[in-house]
Amino acid sequence: MVLPRRNVLGLGGLAALSALLPSCASTLPEPDVTAAGFGQDATGTVRLWCRAATVGGVRQTVDAFNASQDRVRVEVTPVLDGQYVTKLATAIRGGNVPDIVDIDDINSMLFIYRDTFTDLTPLVEQLDFADELNPGQLGLATRDGRRYGVPYIADNSMLFCNTELLERAGVDVETATADLDGMLTAARAVGELGDGSYGLSIDGNAAGILGFVVQPNVWAAGERNIVGEVGDQRGNIAGNDAVRRTFEFYRTLWEEGLMPQANFSGDGARWGAPFTEGTTALFPANYAVAVLNAPPELQAKTGVRLLPGPDGGRATFAGGDNLCIPRGASNASGAWQFARFALDLPQQTNLPAGGYIPVRSDAATEEYREKYPLAVAPLEQIEEAYAPVTLAYNLLFNQQDSPWIAAFRQAVFDGDVDGALVTGQEGFDRILEQAQL
Repeated sequence: MVLPRRNVLGLGGLAALSALLPSCASTLPEPDVTAAGFGQDATGTVRLWCRAATVGGVRQTVDAFNASQDRVRVEVTPVLDGQYVTKLATAIRGGNVPDIVDIDDINSMLFIYRDTFTDLTPLVEQLDFADELNPGQLGLATRDGRRYGVPYIADNSMLFCNTELLERAGVDVETATADLDGMLTAARAVGELGDGSYGLSIDGNAAGILGFVVQPNVWAAGERNIVGEVGDQRGNIAGNDAVRRTFEFYRTLWEEGLMPQANFSGDGARWGAPFTEGTTALFPANYAVAVLNAPPELQAKTGVRLLPGPDGGRATFAGGDNLCIPRGASNASGAWQFARFALDLPQQTNLPAGGYIPVRSDAATEEYREKYPLAVAPLEQIEEAYAPVTLAYNLLFNQQDSPWIAAFRQAVFDGDVDGALVTGQEGFDRILEQAQL
């Protein structure tokens, strides 16, 4: 089953939230997380909302938690991804909130900056594995140094490669995945095989996918697409050499026929098919699409690295879900007890079975490495996990009319890199100005 990358076509969310929750709207009481026995002596029912896209993995953890003790019972309510922000905002405004939410980490920021989530900083600081947590996701649960959630499951972008195709083309895997020039050289060599194989595949008409797998090429160079703090942010597209070179890389692939023609209209519906069918050498994607959907014989000849920058470096999109406790939760103590259980290694090390990556770097035990060899790279380089802290992510990247997909398509398919950088900058700045607090 294809596990969609946070609603591939994306929804705005910011406008809906702003309409429902005025700034600093939460008058709901904040639980005392420092109270004696908090998160340890809880009883009763915990109401958990989760994204419909992640309900399978969430239920697995919930079932294990409910079976582990008889004092607290967690009840799961799945919410469609496209309705999540609005429904949660409505519940907060009405004062009838779930006890804990499994929320897309990007959308965590929308609620943290509206003062609607509980400050969990003392609890997070007490975790003996706090330093092992995915820094990119934790950053999306942090404001002014305070933690308003914890990472739960990770969804990382990586560069998967068909080692058999690369070997037939006479290309070394390390060289082929080291930087954009290495990827281009490898793609050309595979194209010269003349057997219908392609160098690389990407769904070029799927906004969410392009944000997920193209941005890390820029981050690996030490650059960012958005600069400044929330409240005073602007785009960093025009004049960004890493963005230019990334767009030029994809333009060359397209111009030389090293990508399938279907990439032009690929909207995520068949994301990964050219790779899992064995006809593509390089594939930027996530674990679920590249590995779970691949036959065992392809998995055996698949290699993986984090995504490189134009001149090297590595980066991965820190996607996934955070666990947050809304202010006004009736059983916040039970909610934290569940969150703490979800972060324990037995639950974390089983996440790849459902298509996700652990959020703890110490989950990469010898047993884990042997069982899930293609899910190790994000843990070995967990410090390279990043996602932009902004209230406008969905508007900038996930919506089908977002400036990122528009700039990518203008540069790659229209061949107008210069124009794409200018229009991209204008689009970013316009949205970021409107999205400030």
